[in-house]
Amino acid sequence: MKIGLIGLGKMGANMAQRLLEGGHKVVGYDRDPQAVKRIVDQGNEGAASMDELAAKLPTPKIVWIMVPAGKPVDDTIDLLLKHMKAGDILIDGGNSYYKDSMRRAKKLAESGISMIDAGVSGGIWGLKEGYSMMVGGDEKAVSVMRPVFEALAPGKEKGWGHVGPSGSGHFVKMVHNGIEYGLMEAYAEGFELLRKKGEFGLDLHQVAEIWRFGSVVRSWLLDLTADALSKDQDLKGISPFVADSGEGRWTALEAIDLGVSLPVITQSLYERFSSQDSEEFGGRLLAMMRHEFGGHAVKEGK
Repeated sequence: MKIGLIGLGKMGANMAQRLLEGGHKVVGYDRDPQAVKRIVDQGNEGAASMDELAAKLPTPKIVWIMVPAGKPVDDTIDLLLKHMKAGDILIDGGNSYYKDSMRRAKKLAESGISMIDAGVSGGIWGLKEGYSMMVGGDEKAVSVMRPVFEALAPGKEKGWGHVGPSGSGHFVKMVHNGIEYGLMEAYAEGFELLRKKGEFGLDLHQVAEIWRFGSVVRSWLLDLTADALSKDQDLKGISPFVADSGEGRWTALEAIDLGVSLPVITQSLYERFSSQDSEEFGGRLLAMMRHEFGGHAVKEGK
């Protein structure tokens, strides 16, 4: 199968290589010519524009986009529409908001174009391990794309599935990422507590390695943590700034809409907000109030 792939960052390039290894051919386009060159060097085809990409694809056209959520997705779809027609399939493999995916699918359906929303997990390890994919959209279009999903997944029948109608794939991926926030926060808090217990002189890497085997808290995240701690237990040179890319916020908002209690996921999101606050005004205000009502000392700051 020949697929157009738009967005050739690290993940997109790895997907292109895995598809090639699975017997599929990719025609790739990215605004960065060097990104296009990298997949050409893999053995895939490149395109210098969306026009060229469309011209190199057979009918019906299949185009997979891997671009940042929001306006970039809408802009890309608008540019593609002049090249696509009834019977074509468009897959959004980025982390789009599920309600946007529902809106886009409805719009494309008016032109007879099927849109699949595929929540993709695997990051930079997907090339080796395969990608977990949560797929939403029309059953017929998903069936056409089955060989592609099977090539990208860890196995033909594992790590991916058609979870429901348009929007459901990105909804499941949104919740997946919310859970990810909570897991990461729990590990971070636990290892911080271990480190603070100075009297025991605990070897954090040793503890991580013990937990990796047989423990109920073993996981791939713990494997990665153990590897990082083997190199530097003090994590020198790493700023305690943790970005949030949107999915955690959407998960928390959805929980409010549905009246579902998500204390761990929501608090992990708040912890990320706290790490991003370079001014720490709230903390300084607390110190000031304590000083004002009780005369307690305050530390000098910037």
